[in-house]
Parts: sequence; C-alpha cells; structure tokens
Amino acid sequence: METQKNVHALINGEKPVLIDFFAEWCGPCKMMPPILKQIEEHFGDRILVEKVDVDKHPLTAQYYQIQGVPTLMLFKSGMILWRESGVIPAPMLIKILEEVLKSVEPAAGVNSDENQDENKMIN
Repeated sequence: METQKNVHALINGEKPVLIDFFAEWCGPCKMMPPILKQIEEHFGDRILVEKVDVDKHPLTAQYYQIQGVPTLMLFKSGMILWRESGVIPAPMLIKILEEVLKSVEPAAGVNSDENQDENKMIN
C-alpha cells in the first residue's frame, strides 16, 4: 500500500479486501506471505489481499486500533466484516473467510432467468 488514501479507498470499495497489518520487525509477520498467497490463489478475484505496514501508516493503525501484529481485517463497503490478531494457518483462514463471505455475497440464483420466468408466471 502506497498511501493512507489508497487504504481507505480499498476499505470503502465494493469488493471485500483482506488487510494484513504488519511490521518489518515482527517475527510472526514473516510467516504471513505464503499464507496470504494461498488465500489469493483460493479466492481469486472474489477478494483483494493487501498489506499495511503499521510503522509507515501509524494513523491508519491507530484508527483501527491495531494493538498487535499481525492483525488481519476483512472489509467491504467500509464495514469491518471480521478481525483477528496472530498467525492463522491458511486452511483455517480459508474456512473462516468462506463463512464470512457467504453472509455478504449474493446468493446463487438470485435474479436468475429461472426466477424471472417464475415471477412472470405469477403476475
């Protein structure tokens, strides 16, 4: 992330964004890149994955009350959907994110041709 403005633009976007708040000096944070790579591979374009260095973006870290690193936060449309501090293994993180995304993504079949045809028959 280049600027604080970019962070806020992503957080307020329609696409879910998983942000890894980290610090260069943090040992556990160094375990996150391969985990985040697996998240990107699993979810593809369903979510964005970004990293924010708390030392380079202290106001953002303060605003979101980042007390420890790594801290992962999932946002959509400016809302915090999920938050957790510490290293989370990729399989567990995928399961958590799938559950959270299930609650905010449109259900399959909504506005499908089948539903529209059914609505026409009723009217």
